[in-house]
Parts: sequence; C-alpha cells; structure tokens
Amino acid sequence: MPSFKVNVIIENKPEISDPEGDTILHDLVLKGNNVAVKKIRSAKMLKFEIEAKNRKLAEKTVMDLCNEFRIYNPLVSQVLVESLES
Repeated sequence: MPSFKVNVIIENKPEISDPEGDTILHDLVLKGNNVAVKKIRSAKMLKFEIEAKNRKLAEKTVMDLCNEFRIYNPLVSQVLVESLES
C-alpha cells in the first residue's frame, strides 16, 4: 500500500486576530526596515505519514483524525490539508 505525507496547516480564520503574526511583523520585520512586508499570519503544521490506497483517502483519514481528536477549534481556525506520495 502506498505511503503519503500529509501536512495539516492550522491557522486563525482571517477575521480572528493573530497576535503572534502581528508581533513578528511589528517587532522583527518592520524594525529591520522591511517595509515591503505588509502582513504576517502565523500557523501551526502537523506532519503525518500514513498508508492509504490513494491520496484522497489519506487526506480524509487525517482530517477525520483531526476532527475526532479536536486538534483544532473550527470556530476560530481554518485548516489546509496538503499531501504528497512518499
């Protein structure tokens, strides 16, 4: 059975404040005079390696696990799932 690397990226929804991203922007980037940078959003990434029949099933299995174990809060977070065959 093929093996897939599935990345789950969890970040605050656009309308939810992101203090970590704001701190990085204001205290690190702009103090370094990088005025071309206008916004930074922070996120967390979980990396899974999973065996599945196909990529779609690997992504669904990982998403089901994230939902079952409440890995993220759907009220304030959005999730992006990316996968690659190992």
